[in-house]
Amino acid sequence: MGNYEKEINRRRTFAIISHPDAGKTTLTEKFLLYGGAINLAGSVKGKATARHAVSDWMEIEKERGISVTSSVLQFEYDDFCINILDTPGHQDFSEDTYRTLMAADSAVMVIDASKGVEAQTRKLFKVCVMRKIPIFTFINKMDRDANDTFELLDEIEKELGIATCPVNWPIGSGKNFKGVYDRKGKQVITYSDTQKGTKEGETNVISTLDEDKLVSFIGQENKEILLDEIELLDGASADFDLDKVQKGELTPVFFGSALTNFGVEIFLKHFLEMTTTPLPRKTGEGIIDPVSNDFSAFVFKIQANMNKAHRDRIAFMRICSGKFEAGMEVKHVQGNKVMRLSQPQQIMANDRKIVEEAYGGDIIGVFDPGVFSIGDTICMPNESFAYEGIPTFAPEHFARVRQVDTMKRKQFVKGITQIAQEGAIQIFQEFHTGMEEIIVGVVGVLQFDVLKYRLENEYNVEIKMENLPYEHIRWIENKDVDLDKLVGTSDMKKIKDLKGNPLLLFVNAWSVGMTLDRNEGLVLSEFGRE
Repeated sequence: MGNYEKEINRRRTFAIISHPDAGKTTLTEKFLLYGGAINLAGSVKGKATARHAVSDWMEIEKERGISVTSSVLQFEYDDFCINILDTPGHQDFSEDTYRTLMAADSAVMVIDASKGVEAQTRKLFKVCVMRKIPIFTFINKMDRDANDTFELLDEIEKELGIATCPVNWPIGSGKNFKGVYDRKGKQVITYSDTQKGTKEGETNVISTLDEDKLVSFIGQENKEILLDEIELLDGASADFDLDKVQKGELTPVFFGSALTNFGVEIFLKHFLEMTTTPLPRKTGEGIIDPVSNDFSAFVFKIQANMNKAHRDRIAFMRICSGKFEAGMEVKHVQGNKVMRLSQPQQIMANDRKIVEEAYGGDIIGVFDPGVFSIGDTICMPNESFAYEGIPTFAPEHFARVRQVDTMKRKQFVKGITQIAQEGAIQIFQEFHTGMEEIIVGVVGVLQFDVLKYRLENEYNVEIKMENLPYEHIRWIENKDVDLDKLVGTSDMKKIKDLKGNPLLLFVNAWSVGMTLDRNEGLVLSEFGRE
């Protein structure tokens, strides 16, 4: 065993999930600010000349002010080495977002205090639950008028089916936001509006026993409301139980304002205490422990053309165990060949730095000459095992895609296939025809724009898209089904994926049940496997 136990144990790898505009990018920037990775956090919304948020890099993102692709940011804080997987929060996000959660050990859920749980949060949450990963909740934007705190917690419990345990409690909101009460320390941390984007701000810590001082900072009315709410809370909320948190059954809840920087560092400190070191992962051969095994990793994302000047493809890998060193020989299990990983790098938005070494828990990007697929395993040359496959998530929007210039058929097929290999879109064919009829499926509609943009910019191919009415897709689990004899519904369409697997598309959700009733023994699934 190497001497890398200390390095692995100080790693924390988590994803940030939220609905659009809940303030996730701002929160990410404030984390980086505390880690000294950036000196002044760029305000996300602003004039055209404003600094673009650190984690957004694609042109289309800069134009729209949203994060479309997941980026990976690494920084140091208090002797922890932290890897943040930033996921797009836009409602038009892609399957990429789901996959990113496969590479994380825990998730931070950012909720807008005035909006509560929103649609996108629910979907991402389902993936966390499926993987049983710990979830930490940061209720943001307390400097604006917020919903009732008890109602917010109630909504999280009902909508997401997870118990909540507030670690701190807000005092007022909007113009009346005075700070938070720390339940464990039984003290109030007061809020003062700081200069945006800086660490400094006057905060005072006041014991709730020091009533006079408390009243002078938060006022008599706020003090009375606070003491009533604490009493209610102590009687009603779940007790903090680290074991339940780590099993994904209880979410610790924090309140603050990422924009004005209040409550962010408090959250970060607690979060680092409660999260675990990189977790063991399952393979066909059993569990691989991060510390006692040599280097291994799996590919969870492929990104092409991150740099227009170099038509490159980068495969992002989560290192699951051991230590990676530049130039070492490794085995690509699915390709059954020993190779050296070329140009290993860590990426902080647009800045790349070549990596000499990395450890279990870290994320690295390597140059991909077109050999990697999502879900592939990399390990030492003398070993051979594969990490569990990453599920393919059901697209919800479909369109028929044709190239405008028939002479550009070759570029069109190449471009659309490469973009599909990255996992941003899924491509299907009509059941009885070949590639001449291509149907594209996406999780979020923005991916259609990204596809059009990229085919034109990177492959010089113009396309026409015709939206299709289908909203539900099912993989057929039975290998022996004769599709020609399948009795479906009038709104059903038979298609196949690139590997020739048969799938069914439906306009209405109830048609899925009817098709199952009409075909005895048929098994349909909402997830495909890579």
